[in-house]
Parts: sequence; structure tokens; C-alpha cells
Amino acid sequence: MKKYIVGNWKMNQTLANIDDFFSSLKIKDSKCEAWIAPQTLHVAELLKRSEGAPFNLEVGVQNICEHESGAFTGETSAVTAKDLGAGFTLVGHSERRSLYNEDDDLLNKKLHSALKSGLTVIFCIGEQLIERQNGMTNAVLKNQLIEGLEGINANSFNDGQLLIAYEPVWAIGTGEVATPEQAQEAHAHIRAVLAVELRLENKTIPLLYGGSVKPSNAAGLLSQKDIDGALVGGASLKGEDFSKLCEIASL
Repeated sequence: MKKYIVGNWKMNQTLANIDDFFSSLKIKDSKCEAWIAPQTLHVAELLKRSEGAPFNLEVGVQNICEHESGAFTGETSAVTAKDLGAGFTLVGHSERRSLYNEDDDLLNKKLHSALKSGLTVIFCIGEQLIERQNGMTNAVLKNQLIEGLEGINANSFNDGQLLIAYEPVWAIGTGEVATPEQAQEAHAHIRAVLAVELRLENKTIPLLYGGSVKPSNAAGLLSQKDIDGALVGGASLKGEDFSKLCEIASL
């Protein structure tokens, strides 16, 4: 399976920053899946830039509405994102869960809406620091998977159309990072839940690690058996760093 490097730009990057990003890219023949989710306002710009990139670059959105259309001011429709040319969406990022109170029921609706529209989904899960300290990591991840993927079966998506991103919340934007062994342990548990509890063992579901990933620690993480790529925040904003991550993932 190819490795994935997915850049989540969050609410960052101006057009000038995007110019700098693409001018400093040093990727010529990437063997990994290189994806970027910019601000929604910049999706069309990234799609245009991706056409001239010297490698295949998939562009997605950071969030979608659970409804296909209607009177939902400020929301982004999965159908419209797909129609524009976006290939994927994040669902359940910890910032959406914590800052906007998105619960498992809402995230499940968003997941179904996105898959129905034909978008690939990166479904994000992860435990808080207090939950890890109390030995609750496996229980939290299992619950988030079972609740978030309710109604999903082997016929709900194509191989590779659903990815799971494990993001220990205590490692996002903090400079802290799970050790490769901690990340591998969580990923192995996730894979077991997908197989045993959700009976999705016959589907290809790549597992990504997210949480302060950067060029200096990516190799150790990506070398783990059950880690198929990385969901990257700050280190994806610079073309040089993104290029280095893709280079490491291509080894």
C-alpha cells in the first residue's frame, strides 16, 4: 500500500503563501499519495495549481455539512465540493469536535453524506491527555469508531475511499508527539476494531497518524507496520517541508 501525506492547512495561507509553497516544492516523482486540504476559499486555487504540479496532488476540504443542500448559511456541501473537483474531506477533526461541539451522531451523518457524494473521507479519532493518563485510550478509540461509523458496511465505500486518522489530541499543535511505539499500538487496536467489531477486514482502509508530524520524526512513525501515512498540520504549510515528508513516505 502506498503511503499518504495529507496536509491540513487549517485556517492558514494567503495567496502569497500559496505562491511560496508551490515555488518551493521539490517533488518530481512522488511515490506517495500527496493530498492537501486548504481553506474552502482556496480549494479552486489549489485545484488550478495542482494541474501544473510535477506530481499528482489531490485537493480536498477540511469540513462538510451533513446536508446536501439547503438553507444552511456558511456551510459546505459535499455534493458541491465534489462537483468543484475536490477529492476528499476530513470528518471529525479534534478541533471540530472540541471547538464546535461536533458529536459522534453529527459526524456519522457527515460521513454518510460525504461517501454518498463520492468524496473520500478521512475520519479522525483520538483521545484527550486525561483519557490516556487514565488508561482509556483503547476504549475511547473503539467508541469513536463504532459510533462514528454506524451504518457503514463493506458496501458503503470503495477500497481506499475511507481512511482513519488517529490523532492523539494531546499531540496536536503542542510539539508533543506519540512515540512510534505508542502510535503503532493505537493503530493496531484501530485495525482490530475495524476487523472484529465493524467487520471491515476485507476493505482497504489506510490508517494515518496525526499529531505534530514533521520531517524530523516522520521516518520513525511511517516505518511502523500499521501506519500508512500522516495527517500533517504546521509542517505541511511550507513547500520544502511537505516535499521532505513526501520523500520520506516514498522510501
